[in-house]
Amino acid sequence: MSTAELASYRGKLLALRDRLTGDVSSLAAEVLNSEDEASGNLSHVPIHMADLGTYEREFTLGLLENQEQALEEIAAALRRIEQGTFGDCEGCRKAIPKNRLHALPYVRYCVDCARRLQA
Repeated sequence: MSTAELASYRGKLLALRDRLTGDVSSLAAEVLNSEDEASGNLSHVPIHMADLGTYEREFTLGLLENQEQALEEIAAALRRIEQGTFGDCEGCRKAIPKNRLHALPYVRYCVDCARRLQA
């Protein structure tokens, strides 16, 4: 992979990391705020907010976990760029197709190896 291509992927990864970092901060604040609201006395609400908020909190926590995992994958991809292994499948060691890297610049595996891992 050329230096220009690596620089382009690095830029995409950094932009994605910045966006996700903001999303993680927002989701974490949302979870903290919903916990504060759920502990309050909201007797004027016909159904207690804690009951209404349980699903929303669990959903938000799931999103937060997914975002944090994506941030870890992005950090690993940036390390692979530095190590000179970016774009190589960690399963078969062949080059990951560029259209796959364009869609998911932090991907570790080619499609075939990813399918084998999921099976």
